[in-house]
This record gives sequence, C-alpha cells and structure tokens, in this order.
Amino acid sequence: MSWFAAFGAPREHGFEPLRIEGALPADLVGTLVRTGPSLFACAGRPYRHWFDGDGAVSAVRFADGRASGALRVVETPGLLEERRAGRPLHPAYGTLPPGVPRPYPRPKNAANTSVMRWNERWFALHEAGAPIEIARDDLSTLGECDLGCPAIRDGFGAHPHAARGALYNVGMRYGAVTELDVFELRGEQTARITTIKLAGPSMVHDFAVTDRHLIVFVPPLRLNQRELARGLVSYSDALEWAPAFGTEIVIVPLDDPGASTRVTVDPFYQWHFANAFERGREIVVDFVRYPDFSSNAWYASLTTGRPAPDVRQGTLSRATIDPQARTFRCEPCSETVAEFPQVAPLVEARPHRFVYVTSHSSPIAAVSGPQDRISRIDVERGAQVGVALGREHYPSEPIFVARGAAEDDGWILSLVYDGSTHASYVAVLDAAHLDAGPIARAWFDHHIPLTLHGIWTGQRG
Repeated sequence: MSWFAAFGAPREHGFEPLRIEGALPADLVGTLVRTGPSLFACAGRPYRHWFDGDGAVSAVRFADGRASGALRVVETPGLLEERRAGRPLHPAYGTLPPGVPRPYPRPKNAANTSVMRWNERWFALHEAGAPIEIARDDLSTLGECDLGCPAIRDGFGAHPHAARGALYNVGMRYGAVTELDVFELRGEQTARITTIKLAGPSMVHDFAVTDRHLIVFVPPLRLNQRELARGLVSYSDALEWAPAFGTEIVIVPLDDPGASTRVTVDPFYQWHFANAFERGREIVVDFVRYPDFSSNAWYASLTTGRPAPDVRQGTLSRATIDPQARTFRCEPCSETVAEFPQVAPLVEARPHRFVYVTSHSSPIAAVSGPQDRISRIDVERGAQVGVALGREHYPSEPIFVARGAAEDDGWILSLVYDGSTHASYVAVLDAAHLDAGPIARAWFDHHIPLTLHGIWTGQRG
C-alpha cells in the first residue's frame, strides 16, 4: 500500500535539472505538462474524495538528452480565499465545508483535472468554472479566463478534443432543465455553437468528436438537485445511479449543430474516450466502459488508503453507431481492466489500431490500489502487451509522442510514482517495444501526487 503516501503534499519549485537514468533520445524535444489533485486537506481538514484535491501543474522539458522539471500548486480563487480565511469555505466535488449548510453552493474550481494548450497558452481545467491560465516559464498562476466567451464561466469540461482545425468542448448547466453547451475554439475565436437539453440532471465528463460529428454518451445518473441546493450533500454524493433511464447517445452534426440525433440504450457508464472516427455512415467510438458508477466511490476511497472492495471496473470497448438507423452496438476490445486511454495523434478522427492505457496486473490489484501497468491494446487483432515499471511503481496516463508515421513509432511518456522511494519520474518507453520497459527515466528528487491528465506540447516550453 505504498501508493497511499502519494497523497501527501509535494514540494513546489520552478524548473530544475532532473536526474536521468538510462539515455534520453536526442530527438525527444518538447514539454510534458500534467495536472492532478495535489493538496488533500484544507486547514487540516482532509478531503473525502481524490477529485477534491487542489490542483498542481507539473511540467518536464526534454531537449538534447536532458530534462528539467517544475511543479506548482494552482492558486485558484477559491484556494486563495481559503488560505486567507484559514479555514474551508467552498464545497469540493466530494466534500462540504464545516458549519451551517449554505444554500446553492458552487463547487470550488480546483483546476485539478486536465491541461489545455490554446494559442500557445496553457490552461489548467476543472469542470466547475473557467479555465485557469498557467505561465509557461515558471508554472505560476495567471488567473481564470473565459477565453472570450462568458458562457464558459458556467461550465467548461476537462477534455477538449481537436477536430477540423479547432478545439471542441462541452459544459454542463443545471436548473429546471439540464443543458449541455457545446463550444468551438477556432483560432482566436471561441463560441458556443449549440445547447443541448438533456433528459435529466446527469453528468458528462468526456465526449468524442470526428470530422463531422460530436458524440456524447449521457449516463443514467441523476443529480439530487434539491439536497444539493440546500447544501446538505456534496456534488458527488448527490449523484445517484438510475439505470432505468438508460444511457442516452447524442450525436451532434458539426455542420448543423442544432440538429442532433438521440438514441437511448442499455445503461452503462464511462469516464474517458480514446478516439472516434467514421466508417461509411457508421460512427465508431472507442472508450472505457463501466457497468455502473461504483468506480466513483472507489476513487473516493483511495484517499483513505482502504479502497472499496465492491467496485466494478472498466474495460476498453468499441461502440458502433448508425445515426440514420438509430442503432448502437458495443463490444469489448479487451478484458483487461483499464483506464486513461490514449491513441497516437497522427491524423484527427482516423481509424487507429493501438490504444495505450494504464492497467492493473491482476484482479486483486484492480481493487486494491491505482493502476500498476501500462498496456497497448490492439483493437484490430485483440492482442496486447504490457509492462510493469517496477514493484510499487504506479504510472499515470500514457502520452504518445510521435516519431514517425506508424501508430507504434514513437515514445510513451508516463509520470510514475515510486512508492518504494517516495519519488516520481517520467518513464520514456519505446511504443513499439513497450514490454522492454523504460529506455530512460527522468527523476524528480521528490514525489508528485498521482496525476490525472496531461498533454505533450512538442515545444521546449
């Protein structure tokens, strides 16, 4: 259970040289930027969910066979308020502040989920507020920014996706009717291109996009807005699994975003998508499918060091949708318990063969702690290879850095926590020979709490 120490507060610093084990490829040039929950208590009061932690952004620059790294806590408006007050003031995803319940509490923007690069600027993302800009030179916090579109302040998802030379994202709004805003970021312009009325107050964490369509899987969650509005429960505790509603598939044509198609199918849940593409009149979507929402409680339990034993974990699956016939079928690509799927960013919205994931080494490991392997799943042939990076080593989401045109011609980068030394490093692996293990490791002299998502910029900073 050495992974539990990763939930301690890290050391903050600007860019410092990292110790290199092995040999970094000379042509690996760019910056890996990641964020994740980092501070797990406020004024001595622990948070109740992993997703509550105040975010910290880390960055590792690679060039000339060397690496330097930096880490800064994101100084969000809510965090600064609480530091000045010396006590918790704002509800988090799974934790309420002590004291008399406050009606209509707005969750704190923790900036702890993902990172977005837009017009050479970096932003830390959450889902409870606007993006927070991060300085590229030292990772200091520049402040919240609505990107020129005020509607973004109501909600902006943590998973923007590229298509058609633009970035697309969604944002949830609750009220008498639950609505999902769709945003397009093209060049310097940001616009809300449509608003989708949902059947009920669900939660949408991620979505998929092709060159022609944006695809949303709306799970059968129902937010208890009455209890939440009274300040009696946290957002996480207010989310109730309601399988009788089924999962709603919403397909938005990007050339006519107001003309969406909807299909309701048997219930399932998903956190993350790998990719989507079109094949004739069909839309193919690869994602990690869960039978229910029990993983949410499992992620919460990690902060206690005693993971919930009754979780039903997810597996990589492929959905095939025919919007004209309004049909949906879904098949597993692998039986391996997996999360944080990534594909090689070769050409937008194209078919792919390999999906890179974090995975568990055994069924026991799948319920007893974070993912302890990196795997490559061949979605065409069903084969897979995987690697454990060391005993008590816990990798984060694998990021693909292209070297050539093939989907396995490149490097996999993963920020790894080593529980045996209480330190973190970036593992560099050859994507074509994943099972050979890291060709190099770039070590911090301290730990970084387990991160969620990140990006590769392809630039030195």
